[in-house]
Amino acid sequence: MDAFTSFFDSRNRWNYDTLKNFRLISPIVQNHLKKVYFTLCFAVVAAAVGAYLHVLLNVGGFLTTVACVGSSVWLLSTSPSEEKKRVTLLMAASLFQGASIGPLIDLAIQIEPSLIFSAFVATSLAFACFSGAALVARRREYLYLGGLLSSGLSILLWLHFASSIFGGSTALFKFELYFGLLLFVGYIIVDTQEIVERAHLGDLDYVKHALTLFTDLVAVFVRILVIMMKNSAERNEKKKKRRD
Repeated sequence: MDAFTSFFDSRNRWNYDTLKNFRLISPIVQNHLKKVYFTLCFAVVAAAVGAYLHVLLNVGGFLTTVACVGSSVWLLSTSPSEEKKRVTLLMAASLFQGASIGPLIDLAIQIEPSLIFSAFVATSLAFACFSGAALVARRREYLYLGGLLSSGLSILLWLHFASSIFGGSTALFKFELYFGLLLFVGYIIVDTQEIVERAHLGDLDYVKHALTLFTDLVAVFVRILVIMMKNSAERNEKKKKRRD
């Protein structure tokens, strides 16, 4: 998510004139995007392995979350020249992230195993559509949304903080869930265009860019899965009431 804070950073030298520049994506940037999405696919596989390990061995929890954050910070602090090390750190962070959401996946299996596949398909379609829309759109067309999304994320964090202290209602939970989903779908669009712009400016760090998109992908997947679980539980309750 560092793309949005850096969007307004003067070091990027972006002004009104650069925002009007809508050149086509160059072959170098296209090749960079291929590396980003290819690496992202492997990160998703590593996350799936981590989730599977939790289902088998119950390894996911606070420690894997800390390990995921630590691996990500280590990756971002490592020189881009150490490519193999950074890719390894990305796979480790993805593995730990998968294990961290393992309890949620385990709960989904108990409710209805097909929900996991449905949530994954829905997430993949949403990611492909919105990331693709960002690529085919005019350059920098959606970058202005970065500030709005950052403000929305701050509102979401404050709401979550307030509900954890004062207690939350069902309506507030639904709002946080759907509003959070909307925010991270927006992040997919803005992050994709931010990656393209950084690549045009010479930043070809595909590992860091894959980590950014992976973070968005996981956030969307978790929220879609929770929504599906909630809807499935409500349907099951209605069926039980009808039987009684």
